Amino acid sequence: MTSTDLILQGDRLALARLLTQIENESPEGLETLGTLYPHTGQAHIVGITGAPGTGKSTLVNQLALHLRKRPMPGEDTPPRVGIVAVDPSSPFSGGAILGDRIRMRDLAGDPGVFIRSMASRGALGGLARATAAVGLALDAAGFHIILIETVGAGQAEVDIASNAHTTVVIEAPSMGDAIQANKAGILEIADIIVVNKADIPGADTTVATLRLSLEMAGSANAHAAVEDRAGGGRENSWEIPVLETVATKGEGMSDLVDKIVAHREYLTTSGGWEIREGKRVRSQMESLLREELVKRFLKGRPDGQFEETVQMVVDRERSPAQAIEDLLRGKKL
Repeated sequence: MTSTDLILQGDRLALARLLTQIENESPEGLETLGTLYPHTGQAHIVGITGAPGTGKSTLVNQLALHLRKRPMPGEDTPPRVGIVAVDPSSPFSGGAILGDRIRMRDLAGDPGVFIRSMASRGALGGLARATAAVGLALDAAGFHIILIETVGAGQAEVDIASNAHTTVVIEAPSMGDAIQANKAGILEIADIIVVNKADIPGADTTVATLRLSLEMAGSANAHAAVEDRAGGGRENSWEIPVLETVATKGEGMSDLVDKIVAHREYLTTSGGWEIREGKRVRSQMESLLREELVKRFLKGRPDGQFEETVQMVVDRERSPAQAIEDLLRGKKL
């Protein structure tokens, strides 16, 4: 029996093995993922992002617990939930904390939940390079909702919008997040905003500030404008809710589940699902193309040529743009 067959039958060990192969970019893993691809496209991918200290991991833990307690509309059983926790990694050693599975021990033993921690390995935006591929594998394995928790890097999280159907931005009181979020454009990527730790002083002010920020921005998700420009016009845009939660106590989680379900229904009925799916695929393909082109280009250069060109730029003999042009034209140094 092939790895593909085992994964489609729910073999968790085979799935874990594939995810490791994907992270290591092994040919075998990429081949298996290719055979699984026709079985993807059903999962609802939910991105969870926000600054450090907002309680993302605790919230994801509680969100998964609540999702597992109730069936989705039209279903008889609760959804299976996949969790991809992208941990920060050292730019020098490449080592990662990989602590989310420890913080999510409440989910241990639930066969309907699969947790995978991944190192960001320096990837910009807090998303590991292999995150999209891991999401596809979980989708093929029959997980209905995939929660992607990104590295808590605050302003560098904007790229989650290109990898998720629904983006949840987590804020916390008294952290200046409302101002920072506006600067980073993080409010513009949000489909749902959650003020976690709502039981501490300043929560009401943070909620009011965020709602005012949305009103000033027209209370319309930036995705609507992007999708309209892409030709997917819609009559009504999604109104971004600002919710309050206390994840450590499980408070407000039912409301969050309700909004996530409502957002999927909105995307499905408005035609936004197909538009976002197209954006996701395009983003993934562009990323893979960039990486592959760089690999193939450098592989075709004489040994040491690229390093010599870099040194020329360091020595101010050529500008970066001039150096790249020289390389592309095959000009001798």
